[in-house]
Amino acid sequence: MTQFVVFGVLVAAALAIAAVADRRRDPLPTRTSYAVPEQVHRGDFIRPDAPWLVLVFSSETCDSCARARRIADPVASPKVAVQEVDAVRDKALHDRYGIEAVPTLLIVDADGLVVGRFLGPPTAADLWATLAELREPGSVPPGCDHGASDL
Repeated sequence: MTQFVVFGVLVAAALAIAAVADRRRDPLPTRTSYAVPEQVHRGDFIRPDAPWLVLVFSSETCDSCARARRIADPVASPKVAVQEVDAVRDKALHDRYGIEAVPTLLIVDADGLVVGRFLGPPTAADLWATLAELREPGSVPPGCDHGASDL
């Protein structure tokens, strides 16, 4: 009987120590998303008169940022301005718009409204399909929206 009492006290002490240790441990940081601006001032960027603006918020030390730039550059046209916004060179713009993660790619309309967004490099198909759908709604067949549903 004494053995059971001693065993019970030891189990209770172990549970108490584990509970105290668990409370002292810092909780793991959880981040499920990053803030993305809903609107930008077109005058802060190139070609404010262009109907569309694709912004690539990036960093020179980021491999996926280079991929995002390579994907975004070909969409440039008379109607679509494309601008890279580097974290060091353009720090003031990163700060102004609260960009915390790169690459962040934004598609902005003529009024400065962010109508498309990608955190991380999009595929070329996703970017082209999103721009096509924005420029001409209904141009992307059903089931092929490639991220345009995030708009």
